[in-house]
Amino acid sequence: METRPFQIRIPDSAIDDLRERLARTRWPDEINDENWSYGTSLRFIQDLTAHWQSAYDWRAEEARLNRLPQFTADIDGTKIHFVHARGEGPRPFPLIISHGWPGSFVEMAKIIPLLTHPEDPADAFDVVVPSLPGFGFSGRPTAPGCAPPAIADIWAKLMQGLGYNRYGAQGGDWGSGISTWLAYKHPEHVAGVHLNFMQGVFAPPPGHTPPPLTEAEQKYLASVADWRAREGGYFAIQSTKPQTLGYALTDSPTGLAAWIAEKFRTWTDCNGTIENAVDRNELLTNISVYWFSGNITSAARIYKENLANPFNFADGRRVIPPLGFARFPKEISHPPRSYAERVFDVQRWTDMPRGGHFAAMEQPVLLAEEIRAFFRPLRS
Repeated sequence: METRPFQIRIPDSAIDDLRERLARTRWPDEINDENWSYGTSLRFIQDLTAHWQSAYDWRAEEARLNRLPQFTADIDGTKIHFVHARGEGPRPFPLIISHGWPGSFVEMAKIIPLLTHPEDPADAFDVVVPSLPGFGFSGRPTAPGCAPPAIADIWAKLMQGLGYNRYGAQGGDWGSGISTWLAYKHPEHVAGVHLNFMQGVFAPPPGHTPPPLTEAEQKYLASVADWRAREGGYFAIQSTKPQTLGYALTDSPTGLAAWIAEKFRTWTDCNGTIENAVDRNELLTNISVYWFSGNITSAARIYKENLANPFNFADGRRVIPPLGFARFPKEISHPPRSYAERVFDVQRWTDMPRGGHFAAMEQPVLLAEEIRAFFRPLRS
């Protein structure tokens, strides 16, 4: 596998175009909605986009991101962008971290140095953070089928190409499913998998009679169904008609910011104010990666691709490598341990004191400590 150094270099013309589009935003009306019950607050998005247009410094953020060692490689016909940060000490342990939607590799910027250069060098990792196909600065899939199982196979080839025969996997959101598929399909290489989000590991397929659910599992699945009914509109459209949505989000930076920012407010431990969990410039940098790459439509397609090959282990399959799970209090779902144990060999399960869906951005120190603790006995 040939790797090539990569640096982000957005043309001045693209930055000028962004500011001009923001200035020409055609604003919708709004019912007084300070609690965002109809969607993204008009006052909030006007403030955020005004900051994006006039005060936000993309060049400073670009330089910050370019301090991360970035590369690209062609795997299965797709260009994969990735960070490859080597750890200190004589034996750093390889770890591949996968992001989800509407995140990006930007999510991991603060946690990477905590893992590569910990207080005790014996805890150091070589950290690989790829941008999912169709996300960030990776290439876009040109045909259907790039679902999490296929991405897991790409990750296995990436790690092999980097010279890693045995490694750990970590992830949240779609990164949770990808990391799980990686551990399931390539257990001879994955020493362990650590997650901070869990997808539906026990959604029975049609005609399959599962073992009886415990009361806690029934409550959990009911809470997931309730959340999907209240908050799952984005999921429904991205799973069915992502292309239709893509025209608006690719053309309007204000629309893109509103679509993504609403998820950060709803899914973070922010008590209704995004900046309580995620710095405004960090949020805009994540949004800017979607804007400048033009990859919001291809990123949204992962939801539709997943429908063709859903994450479903209700038929008795098990993931062999051990699991560590960090359950953050403001995550969008809270599975009981017994639910995970139907599929995983659970060796560490921790209820975290604070944090939400974007754990690596919100609580990088806490998440790094959990990752180190889980993999410590698996390094040998």
